[in-house]
Amino acid sequence: MGRRKIISASAALAAGAALTLAAAPVSAQPQQAPAPPSGPALAASAADRLVGSAGTASLLRRSDGDALQRTGVVQGTRGLQYVTYARSFRGLPVVGGDVVVTTDAAGTVKDTAVAQTAQIAVGTTAGITAAQAAATAKKELATVDSAAAPQLKVLAWGTPKLVYEAVVEGRAADRTPSNLHVFVDAQTGKVVDKVDYVREGTGNGYYYGNVTINTSGSGTSWSMTDTTRPGLRCGGQNGSAYTGTDDAWGTGQGTNLETACVDAMWGAQRQVDMLSSWFNRNGINGNGNNPPIRVGLNDVNAYWNGTFTNFGHNQANDRQATPIDVVAHEMGHAIFQYTPGGAGSGNENGGINEATGDIFGALTEAYANSPLDPPDYQVGEEVDLVGDGPIRYMYNPSLAGDPNCWSTSIPSTEVHAAAGPLNHWFYLTAEGSAPTNGQPASPTCNSSSVAGITIRKAGEIYYNAMQSKTSTWRYANIRTATLQAARNLYPNSCTEFNTVKAAWNAISVPAQTGEATCDTNPGNDFSISASPTSGSVTAGASATTTVATATTSGSAQTVALSASGLPSGATATFNPTSVTSGASSTLTIATSASTPSGSYPITITGTGTAARTATYTLTVTGGPGGSCTGTNGTDVTIPDAGAAVTSTITISGCGRNGTASSTVAVNIVHSYRGDLVVDLIAPDGTAYRLKNSSLGDSADNVNATYTTNLSSEAGNGAWKLQVRDVYRADTGYINTWTLTL
Repeated sequence: MGRRKIISASAALAAGAALTLAAAPVSAQPQQAPAPPSGPALAASAADRLVGSAGTASLLRRSDGDALQRTGVVQGTRGLQYVTYARSFRGLPVVGGDVVVTTDAAGTVKDTAVAQTAQIAVGTTAGITAAQAAATAKKELATVDSAAAPQLKVLAWGTPKLVYEAVVEGRAADRTPSNLHVFVDAQTGKVVDKVDYVREGTGNGYYYGNVTINTSGSGTSWSMTDTTRPGLRCGGQNGSAYTGTDDAWGTGQGTNLETACVDAMWGAQRQVDMLSSWFNRNGINGNGNNPPIRVGLNDVNAYWNGTFTNFGHNQANDRQATPIDVVAHEMGHAIFQYTPGGAGSGNENGGINEATGDIFGALTEAYANSPLDPPDYQVGEEVDLVGDGPIRYMYNPSLAGDPNCWSTSIPSTEVHAAAGPLNHWFYLTAEGSAPTNGQPASPTCNSSSVAGITIRKAGEIYYNAMQSKTSTWRYANIRTATLQAARNLYPNSCTEFNTVKAAWNAISVPAQTGEATCDTNPGNDFSISASPTSGSVTAGASATTTVATATTSGSAQTVALSASGLPSGATATFNPTSVTSGASSTLTIATSASTPSGSYPITITGTGTAARTATYTLTVTGGPGGSCTGTNGTDVTIPDAGAAVTSTITISGCGRNGTASSTVAVNIVHSYRGDLVVDLIAPDGTAYRLKNSSLGDSADNVNATYTTNLSSEAGNGAWKLQVRDVYRADTGYINTWTLTL
């Protein structure tokens, strides 16, 4: 086998990307004056306003019949937040319709990434059956072990098409394992695209000697399971963790599989720690969970298959493929899968996925800083896979026969080779073209000189760029995303931005229309704030807050003030109605006897050369109420790995909006609750994510009360609890649920 075969990615579909920041189960308690939105809630509120605005329909490629559903809020570094959305069209999931909105800590929208390039205008009636699509998909593998029932979807990679997505597992013609997602045109029956989830890609360890690793157990019963990093364990090909009578593991011999687990566990633990310390990420999967590790693969190979990492041995069979950069590379594919947009199709996207694994390998190696394997930018040099040294050289990809520079031929280049330009960009950004710290010089494609900004800064910029990733990412998209990330992360400096830009120029990725620019003297700008940020009144009374402005750059300017989001029967007045930035105004919100009780986030907007916003939360008591709660106890069967099901509660006579502390009490009987994604669908179709899927959550049943901000939603109407089982093998049903607005 050629050496490129090792270390590859799982190309996760956008529709299957992991979701982050699910609402935490809490008890429903009455609140007199709920805190105003902050952090993720503030980001979600700002992003929802943008997505729901009629003025952004063109930007978001919206068409009649489609809907965007918020799927999560990802926390980046330095206060940045990334709000993710999935798209549906006339009730069908859209693959490649994903959207990411970036905000800062104040809830100001900084950027919007849209995967789709064209509006959807397709019929939703298939011309072939699901069985015909399944038969076509099975022909893509030499051996089929299992096949899921095809699902009708819209594929929006390029020109939107109605397709069946069929998942078949087995082996390809070269006998390598495959977990293949095949998209079959629902009219013609032809395969239009496909993505494979499998891409080849105190203990005594072989590579790192005597090290301390986190395991679990006591007395004479121990397991290579790390309970401090959920999901992380290591064992053989059956998936079970190795066990022993003591907490001493491995022999230090390269052929010993327990020794391989020592090296793999130590490396993965360093990676989890690096992600937390440097990038504020909670685990490999981003939701606190981490993939398990298997060793003993009888192949000169290692791979991530979308669920676990699997490591074989080198060609000489004298050591296992578990040095830290190889382990972190495979886990890096999991990070790529569990960031917005997942992964798309095509060799260019696959090459980006491969380079991402290399980047996280280099970052983890740098964080660990082991004297037995000093940090470098070579991939797999310790394992010597086929007796020919490193697999790839990030500082000069051409040493392994890979391209140093981007060109129009990259989309048709084998995926590991297509990683070359991105690896080269990362090295130039981190170390520069002529490092003085002992790292090797790196040639540039335009004969320029690049000054590095350190590997940690380069990693932070790339990681934050990944949070605005969509399923249609190409090199051009990474250029714009990393430039925007550098600008957002370092708003008062152009040093980092200029290095990122110079590195892209140095590998021949051309400038893109609308990409960010950097100027430390950006012109006139201002900020706006409210003090206090919340207040409580009895219906018929008034509340006041001071709206302050400040000149943040350039000269003072006139700022016009307005308010939106008021409850019915309430008015807002400013005195004065406009100010010169640096001055203040008093906002008075007058309610009436008919103003409904509830909590209302009021958006205060200041408009000058730009629009800036602040939020004031008004709580009204003593107003008209009504029946603002409901329960549905009718069982609804949840199909295994099938379409979403709903249970409906119709509210009438409520007479007000929901509140910022509305609760949804959910009881679902299910044999593996980690399979389930749970949403609340408001009468106007807005979706509120209550619970995300989690591969590591194997407990039975969902019995939780979720608190969510429904203050912008009218109380009356049909509310739906929507549940979808996203993984195979477990079943259950909605037992009962209660909505309290």
